[in-house]
Amino acid sequence: MKRDEFNPMAPAFEAAFGGVYAGRRVLVTGHTGFKGSWLTLWLRQLGAQVAGLGLAPASGPSHCRLLGLPIDEELADLRDAGSVQRALQRFAPEIVFHLAAQPLVRRSYREPTTTWATNVMGLVNLFEAVRATPSVRAMVNVTSDKCYAQRLSLAPFREGDALGGHDPYSASKACAELVSASYRASFFDHDDGRGHRVALATARAGNVIGGGDWGQDRLVPDLVRGATAGHITPIRNPQATRPWQHVLEPLAGYLMLGQGLLDEPPWAAQAWNFGPEPAGHVSVGELVSGLARHWPAMRCELNLAPQPHESDWLMLDCNKAKGELGWCPVWDIDTTLRRTADWYRSLHQQAELRSLDDLQRYVADAVAMGLPWAPTGAARVAESAVVSA
Repeated sequence: MKRDEFNPMAPAFEAAFGGVYAGRRVLVTGHTGFKGSWLTLWLRQLGAQVAGLGLAPASGPSHCRLLGLPIDEELADLRDAGSVQRALQRFAPEIVFHLAAQPLVRRSYREPTTTWATNVMGLVNLFEAVRATPSVRAMVNVTSDKCYAQRLSLAPFREGDALGGHDPYSASKACAELVSASYRASFFDHDDGRGHRVALATARAGNVIGGGDWGQDRLVPDLVRGATAGHITPIRNPQATRPWQHVLEPLAGYLMLGQGLLDEPPWAAQAWNFGPEPAGHVSVGELVSGLARHWPAMRCELNLAPQPHESDWLMLDCNKAKGELGWCPVWDIDTTLRRTADWYRSLHQQAELRSLDDLQRYVADAVAMGLPWAPTGAARVAESAVVSA
């Protein structure tokens, strides 16, 4: 396997996000998962001392294993309160990014008890461990865009809209938002005996795609498995519209939140949406067609079997993140689809891992846009490391 050679980025990259992560102790829960592994890669490039808490990588392909990042880790289940507390006390992090979860809607129908126990009581266990760990000053809890109560109106969801959820996964993420608000008000917004407050934000991201996702019952991994095996992939709900974005887009938002939470006084301790521009809200069918343009081996057919309920439409209003954080998407839907298809095709056909290449290209494009988090001195370094797509 030809993999990206791991080297921390040049000092100019460590200046990103105000340089707050360079040398800082950071805990990522769910570091072995899709988004968690990408966040761990980015934090390491920012010079952070990263620790991971999560389950062992699933059998089969694993982005975490492919990256092979040198981090401290504890393989434990969030439902084990004692293990969670011991891990935090050993790591003594200054900031926690909570991404560990049971993340699948269809699995939540099959395993509702596991979903509720992990996504709600696992969060409570983590909050209690944070309360018992004086080093923690900030926490970003990643929930979901599916935490909103469905309604007849087609207006995009805003952070102040009602929470809810039809399926166990969506409802568990709405509960995670309520639990977060309760802990913020009851314990974290004041000195709870630790000598300082804990700044807590929640992040509600749209559907993320990109290289390194091999989850079950997810559209892009199913298409990749079909392409590599030469099979046609059955898809459900081709008309369902979702806010599709590259995995790096919300991660930039999470890192911006962390920066704001570590400021004095912390100003970002609220709920935030992170989603694509309106053009990125496309149907499942349109997404599949776009991916197939870049990797024709991705073929699909309609699955007519009865399916569990999933909403047909979901759109996010991200004006708050744009106006108050200064966050905005970097890659449009066409770039996102191209980079995603190329990542998997390169791994399958050339045994080449392109994660660091994608990250560096993304940062270079953010620099070119003049985004506030992007280090202006990084453009030359990033450009020199990018392989042309």
